[in-house]
Amino acid sequence: MSKAESADLILKLYETRRESVMREARNWMSGFTPESAEDLMKTMLNEQASTYFRMVTSYWDMAASFVNYGAIDEEMFNDANGEHIFIFSKIEPFLEEIRQTTDNPNYLGNLEKLVMKMPNAKEMLAKRREMMKRWTEARKEAAATTQV
Repeated sequence: MSKAESADLILKLYETRRESVMREARNWMSGFTPESAEDLMKTMLNEQASTYFRMVTSYWDMAASFVNYGAIDEEMFNDANGEHIFIFSKIEPFLEEIRQTTDNPNYLGNLEKLVMKMPNAKEMLAKRREMMKRWTEARKEAAATTQV
């Protein structure tokens, strides 16, 4: 695989992310802050939330599979994207429980494999979760001040 081929595939993945329903799903996912595996499972009971959740997570798992199997250069992919890390950080603390509950031991396995190869992956994911908590609090504060 050449760098140009990797770049072309990354651009195609980017175009898919720009599709209107995918944009809605990604917007929803950015505000989704699960605190437990139960929160994730409850999401599956809501038709719209479930659709968005599955759309985003399966997209990033698919994209990660392209990298893991060598269709896209890993370094280039990680340099061009960060959303997959953000998404995985939301799910990672609950992944094993979700896998057991759903009896799907490979659930998000491609995404996990890609992200966990990164240097200091566990620390990076924890920092992302802390950042998301700060963002959530800042959004709540901003919403409270604009509702006066």
